[in-house]
Amino acid sequence: MMNDASSSSRPALLAGGLAALLASTCCLGPLVLVTLGISGAWIGNLAILEPYRPLFIGVALVAMFFAWRRIFRPAQDCKPGEVCAIPQVRTTYKTVFWLIAALVLVAVGFPYVLPLFY
Repeated sequence: MMNDASSSSRPALLAGGLAALLASTCCLGPLVLVTLGISGAWIGNLAILEPYRPLFIGVALVAMFFAWRRIFRPAQDCKPGEVCAIPQVRTTYKTVFWLIAALVLVAVGFPYVLPLFY
């Protein structure tokens, strides 16, 4: 079994991204859908997820922490030939990490910024 960045970073990044999407579904989701011209009474059902928002944010932050530990460790900790030792792979994982971190930041800060738009 390989002990590389992809073996534990990928699931952590996926979990963080999914949790960030779920955290923003209740508030940001309906606004984005209406902005895109998609409407319907079913959009109000997305508010059902609002009580779970803190849980989703917590899961996202924990997953991002574990992904950060694996992605930003020194390259010297990787054995030659492992995926984490390849610079292009490390750069790709770092880019994906920061994109998902921005998504988590939007999910956390959106309810505080939303009143400024109304």
